[in-house]
Amino acid sequence: MALILTLNAGSSSLKFGLYTAEHEPQPVTSGMVEELGASARLVVKGLAPAELGETDHAGAVRHILKALEPHLGEDAVVGIGHRVVHGGAHHAEPAELTDSAMAELRELIPLAPLHQPHNLAGVTAAQAAFPNVPQIGCFDTAFHRSQPWVHTTFALPRAYYDEGVRRYGFHGLSYAYITEHLKQDYPDIATGRVIIAHLGNGGSLCAVQNGQSLATTMGFSVLEGLAMGTRSGRIDPGVLLFLMEEKGMGATEISDLLYRQSGLLGLSGISSDMRALEASGAPEAQDAIRYYVTAIQKEIGALAACLGGLDALVFTGGIGENAASIRQQVCQRLGFLGVMLDAEKNVDGPGEIGSGPVRVLVIRTDEEQVIARAVARHVRG
Repeated sequence: MALILTLNAGSSSLKFGLYTAEHEPQPVTSGMVEELGASARLVVKGLAPAELGETDHAGAVRHILKALEPHLGEDAVVGIGHRVVHGGAHHAEPAELTDSAMAELRELIPLAPLHQPHNLAGVTAAQAAFPNVPQIGCFDTAFHRSQPWVHTTFALPRAYYDEGVRRYGFHGLSYAYITEHLKQDYPDIATGRVIIAHLGNGGSLCAVQNGQSLATTMGFSVLEGLAMGTRSGRIDPGVLLFLMEEKGMGATEISDLLYRQSGLLGLSGISSDMRALEASGAPEAQDAIRYYVTAIQKEIGALAACLGGLDALVFTGGIGENAASIRQQVCQRLGFLGVMLDAEKNVDGPGEIGSGPVRVLVIRTDEEQVIARAVARHVRG
């Protein structure tokens, strides 16, 4: 049986999925390698976790293939799909990761330093294991290439835009899955004005009109927009100048501050995990949650203005799918837009949870399915 392998490589994890190579790929099994670079652990759906010891991305791929042997016959894998965070200004569709494409993507590492190197390390490891199998890159930035210039530029001299200093947007694979799901299950919503809230350890919102990205909260990097687990979100550039000039902080220190010490962790001083903050009775934890919710509300208001109104609000991502309390708090000040929740449906989720004129839904995202579909299209030629 022809199969598709998907790989989603992060800094300390490598998620994988095995799918049938059909028009609509069907999952065979899935799992991940956790704690890469330390005491790595292989978790496969339906099996007990296996301790791997210290290993890198290449070692993780080898362990994954060993675990998948019961499913793999000779020449079973016909295509491998990869999540690549940054595709730059020109990749609006999935692409085969040839040598020239890989060289181009390496040039984008400075634009996504915490993600791109690990994404490409996963590709290199898969190429070594399957040298004759096509490797397909699926780009988180691609979904947003439909945005008009006014939503992708900064108010800087125009030459910087031509050099690549522009708003790219991210979480595109998740948004692509949600928009396709809406087309299939909620066609009346899919053609309307929709805001999708991808809320997880990283988070962003996207304004979608007739299935196309119009505007999004993340920009040049994954730092912009909402407060996140450890990332600052939107910040006055003057603060960074102050830290450089008055505190003597350099680029490395500021990068560490914005990417790893800020967000929910920095605001609370307790944790970057929303579950821990909701369980905490500390006032700092509650302050962090209020800031998080308020930032989302502000951005929803701004995106609704970009859309000229709102027909539906969709929650997805780890927090968006599972934290009913956060959904309730986000929506409670959006009544002026027509956003109202059914309290019982909100607790039960996923599904439709609204009770007002604006439809409110919780949809579980599946980025790996988006990748598998892209590989299946490539395999079919």
